[in-house]
Amino acid sequence: MNRSADPTAVTPAPRARAVRTALALTAALTAGATLTLTACSSGGGGTHAAGTAGTDVATVARAGVRDGGTLRWATDDVPRTLNAFQADADADTATVAGATLPAMFRLDAHGKPHADTDYLKKADVTGREPRQVVTYQLNPKARWSDGRAVGAADFAAQWNALSGRNSAFWTSRNAGYDRIASVAQGADAQHVEVTFSTPYADWRSLFSPLYPKSVTGSPDAFNDGARTALPVVAGPFAVKGVDTRAGTVTLVRNPSWWGQPAKLDQLVLTAVPRAKRTSALAAGTLDLAGIDPGALAAVKRTRGLAVRKAPDAAYAQLALNGSAGPLADERVRHAVARAIDRKAIATAVLKPLGLPAVPLGNHLVLPSQDGYADHSSALGAASLQQAQALLADAGWKQSTAKAGDQAAGPGRSAASGALTVVEPSRAVTKSGKQLSLRFVLPADSPTLNDVGGRIARMLSAIGVRTEITKVDGASYFQDHIAAGDFDLALYSWPGSAYPATDETPIYAKPVPAPDGSLTVAQNYTRVGTDQIDQLLDRAGSELNASAARDLTAQADSRIWAAAGSIPLYQRPAVVALRTTVANAGAFGFQTPRYEDMGFRK
Repeated sequence: MNRSADPTAVTPAPRARAVRTALALTAALTAGATLTLTACSSGGGGTHAAGTAGTDVATVARAGVRDGGTLRWATDDVPRTLNAFQADADADTATVAGATLPAMFRLDAHGKPHADTDYLKKADVTGREPRQVVTYQLNPKARWSDGRAVGAADFAAQWNALSGRNSAFWTSRNAGYDRIASVAQGADAQHVEVTFSTPYADWRSLFSPLYPKSVTGSPDAFNDGARTALPVVAGPFAVKGVDTRAGTVTLVRNPSWWGQPAKLDQLVLTAVPRAKRTSALAAGTLDLAGIDPGALAAVKRTRGLAVRKAPDAAYAQLALNGSAGPLADERVRHAVARAIDRKAIATAVLKPLGLPAVPLGNHLVLPSQDGYADHSSALGAASLQQAQALLADAGWKQSTAKAGDQAAGPGRSAASGALTVVEPSRAVTKSGKQLSLRFVLPADSPTLNDVGGRIARMLSAIGVRTEITKVDGASYFQDHIAAGDFDLALYSWPGSAYPATDETPIYAKPVPAPDGSLTVAQNYTRVGTDQIDQLLDRAGSELNASAARDLTAQADSRIWAAAGSIPLYQRPAVVALRTTVANAGAFGFQTPRYEDMGFRK
């Protein structure tokens, strides 16, 4: 489920929370977006029930899907690895894993996990004192394609590989696995008992996907063996081959699968540039593709094509780098945040697509999920007057001289890319220095260009000068966002069914390293507090779901107050597909049923 237009940006599929890397805001997504037509306020307050969510999928009963055929699904590139727990795993890695490997839990449209009965009869917390114990009762029919039953040995090998105790395993994250004390067979071969050293609320996130012990049993197999092939699988599809020259990953029906057989003969992930996808769909060389919003009209005009569009299970944000410069002052960050009309930005991006034009009020929970509430009141409503007062309190005074609006076009260059300067009519200064912020955006993105320009003009109204630098998309994230080479930036994060686990690295307080640098995990704004860390840690250890939601809500309010990340809106997902395609489209949190995908009879 490739959700990214930027090759450096990765979205884990709902079942593969192995690595969470920021998404480029420009992406118009493929089959993986929940239609959350949820009314949400732009102020602080009410909780929205998950019952309002849905999906925008070309749903067809299995009886109406013909047997056979090849579905060609556009991706941005060939996955760099088929091991979803490696740092260079991407969204296509997760798609392959979802179609070929066990997952103990599936997510519904609201991001709520349910036991996947193809693999799991049930799983429960069977002990709390002296330690938390989770017992998995496996489906006795679950077998790997080599004939061996899925069992405790696979669970134990994956735990050992991902626990973080052995650095020879090149893992991207160890969240949850590092809390496990032991894995053992239970009452019989179908029972697996997992004992935790400390309580872990998000235990359902573990062992999804589950790799065979032949992959996770040794560092060599884990690091290299599963990069380009998966000889042993246990899903409706198997990996036939990865062809980097042709840009394809070919999945075929798995003859060893015990569940409902895959309708398709083949599912082929095909690397196709976004600019060429509409013509490829029209020509019949693609069946399913995420497209940019600008291509929507062309697809609608093309006979035999349909569009599925929805707010995605991901959100766009403005990141404020608080590690140095003017934005190290929380008052300045608050001023910048309160100068931005988030409602106007959401309307500009979403209304033309016919999607709910509402700003997002939560960093950790999306409107389709239980526990969603708008906590933006912890920051304060948009107000130019209040923003100017905050700047004045921080020592930034408005100049009496009028500078006049200026905009340097793309002909002007900066050291790292094309530069556009938005000057305020009356600048704010401190000790004779004008308040100027570097706004870094990826090049060739109409959406980012529009949103970034709007934000710069809003900031000019409070006297802030903005230098918008557009850089090559391939280097945008690694060389600028991760490196901290920005004051302002736009990128996105995927939503999560397990926010206390998945969001902790994103909002954790940076830790000074011995050399004086900051260890930031995935908190690229470099803004964090001890209180946020403590609340998320408590939420991750709280086995009472209601209490965990309360702690998560408190953490979100504190994240708003820190003003390092300003959510703007849920990203739009625009998916084009041939009208004959069945059971594909915009899924969002919902785990796709790959065995039901195919073509209408």
